[in-house]
Amino acid sequence: MDKEVDPQVLAVIDEKRLSGPRLTPVEIVAKMGVFDARDKPYEYAWMATGDNVIATIWAEYVSVGAGGRWFYLESLDTQHRASGGARTANQVQRAKDRLALLKRTLDAGQGFRAVVQTNRVPIAELETNKSAKVSTRVRDDDEWHVASWEPDQLLAVLVRGPRGWLPTEAEVQAAKARGGVPAPAEAAPAAAQAASPEHLQAAALDYVKRHFGGYGYKAEDVSAQQIGFDLEVSNAKGVTLLKVAVKGTTSGLPGFKLTDEERTASARDPLWRLLVVTDAGGPAAQHKIYKPSEMSQAPGFDPLG
Repeated sequence: MDKEVDPQVLAVIDEKRLSGPRLTPVEIVAKMGVFDARDKPYEYAWMATGDNVIATIWAEYVSVGAGGRWFYLESLDTQHRASGGARTANQVQRAKDRLALLKRTLDAGQGFRAVVQTNRVPIAELETNKSAKVSTRVRDDDEWHVASWEPDQLLAVLVRGPRGWLPTEAEVQAAKARGGVPAPAEAAPAAAQAASPEHLQAAALDYVKRHFGGYGYKAEDVSAQQIGFDLEVSNAKGVTLLKVAVKGTTSGLPGFKLTDEERTASARDPLWRLLVVTDAGGPAAQHKIYKPSEMSQAPGFDPLG
């Protein structure tokens, strides 16, 4: 709600709202290049034309730091709402899709475009109140970027404007007090944290299939064939794009090895790639793809395996 928004932020929103044409929240996103905006009105982030990422910024959670710089604390916990309650399956998927797009911009060294919005109900009720609808949504002409990404803390910092600035620790703590980031859950017992290699691999494969599926690609599981890769990724026309060996890691199982078949395939097949999913099966799962010449850079890679 407007009364929860920092006055400096609200003033900018009001100026943009009054100076532009009257558009619905969906029309704003559509005009930014999201062709399927009407089919995805409740998403938290979108892929637009030109591989541009657009993300919602909830104004109630925007903080203003030194020099008037805006920043936003992004929770990497996809399982829980800001209040700490569990998300529904649909909410979890939307949160994961949003983080995947934000991480994509970070890995590419790019910024993202933002729509800044306020809501009709208190922000704490955003994911629980059926009356929670957008009150005001405006396109932000200033670019945002992911300034830090800390999986261990389940926290990322999004910053508006030029790179090179980060909020101080005191500013971050004050922003946490505003909300938006669920309190860290108590650590699970060691036995519960430990995952078997089989469970870890299954979680990593599931993550990767959903990742490629989200971009309209088909990821066929061929791991049972033991031919040096786990997934064959193809486009809508059936053209093979990648042959991916998937490895999952967690704090309990941080390392991995390649099989003989994977080493052979990496040396002979130009489409072969290594894809490592960190925190596989966890709330902060993320991935990175490596060419054969880059495998030594992958965290946890055992070159002697």
